[in-house]
Amino acid sequence: MRMRPTLTWTPTEDWPAAGTDLRPVAEALRSGGLLVLSGAGISTESGIPDYRGEGGSLSRHTPMTYQEFTTSERARRRYWARSHLGWRTFGRARPNAGHRAVAAFARHGLLAGVITQNVDGLHQAAGSTDVVELHGSLQRVVCLSCGTFSPRVELAERLEEANAGFDPVAAALNPDGDADLTDEQVGDFRVAPCTLCGGILKPDVVFFGENVPPERVAHCRTLIREAESLLVLGSSLTVMSGLRFVRLAAETEKPVLIINRDPTRGDRHATTRIALPLGTALSTVAEQLDIAVE
Repeated sequence: MRMRPTLTWTPTEDWPAAGTDLRPVAEALRSGGLLVLSGAGISTESGIPDYRGEGGSLSRHTPMTYQEFTTSERARRRYWARSHLGWRTFGRARPNAGHRAVAAFARHGLLAGVITQNVDGLHQAAGSTDVVELHGSLQRVVCLSCGTFSPRVELAERLEEANAGFDPVAAALNPDGDADLTDEQVGDFRVAPCTLCGGILKPDVVFFGENVPPERVAHCRTLIREAESLLVLGSSLTVMSGLRFVRLAAETEKPVLIINRDPTRGDRHATTRIALPLGTALSTVAEQLDIAVE
């Protein structure tokens, strides 16, 4: 059975109204110790759609669940066909101004780290080094039998060889890296097994219905407790994996600043909420701090 995450909350009058004044963000950065929590919204300007914003993919696409992937050979064939096609575009995505600004802030010693809910690797590609990938990364695959990790590019080459001529036209690309294909388009797509033991390969990402590794959660909690403030970038905070860190920051009396074009589930905890495009907003903050964004 697939989970269908939905928005089950609405802003109330006691939640802070969204503004456009970026000075609180600049001041938090000047103070140092600011921890970033980023979501899909920071990657939309790189051509990767988000889940819940305007035109978000959840309106037409339900992500693969862990239970379905591990129990259904047909589901795995559908997933890898869609993911293989999506990888051709997803793997070519490049960091945008938002990613580059975050990396610039880190180079100037203004950040306590970055926690990202994204699986695209664009923070690292922009130059950020202290990044916790909360939901894993599409850059790697793992064998569910022997636990061996391997680069996604190697699997992509094997899938190309096993499915010569596979080149359907997808309806859309999704934030989890797969493409919208019909069952007819998937056809008899051939899935590649682990080269060491022949086991099932899975992208090294946390599927819906799967838990984030507890040691990763504990590390993020430590980062929150040690940070001076938390800046949320491009996340609706609809799922608990991100919202719990906002709640922890608020419980420990850390300022929570949110930049997101739409309301978020964490707005009630925010000291500042800004509704601006992230690339523009973070570039403006960098200018206010006289920091060059490469």
